[in-house]
Amino acid sequence: MSYEHPPNQEIKEILENAKTIAVIGLSDRPQRTSYQIAKVMQQAGYRIIPVNPEIEETLGERAYDSILDVKEPFDIINVFRRPEYLPQIAKDAVKTDAKVFWAQQGIVNNDAYDYLTEHDFTVIMDMCIKVAHSIIIRNK
Repeated sequence: MSYEHPPNQEIKEILENAKTIAVIGLSDRPQRTSYQIAKVMQQAGYRIIPVNPEIEETLGERAYDSILDVKEPFDIINVFRRPEYLPQIAKDAVKTDAKVFWAQQGIVNNDAYDYLTEHDFTVIMDMCIKVAHSIIIRNK
């Protein structure tokens, strides 16, 4: 099946109800898009959990090597990795308690989408979480 965005109302409810976002591929370098977007989401009140084996911490939070290493609850898995990495990330995601998988702008993988939807995930791809938040939540 090919990917389609969930309805805006569903995205709005996800953003309103979520408290913690695990960000896969979050950089510790302020000039990187992942850092800038995660920082804005943190400033909007979300707890950010960095997932990147290349860093120790960022945005004042300890970084984890893998999503499977995170022991505290999180609501959204936000991914800043190339599309070819999504199937493996999806396999890890279903081993967590999260039910929302969000791939950033320009990132789509239909195999990952099919796998995640078969495991009752809400999947959002090719959409910036910061932009969605600013349009759907801030302008309500």
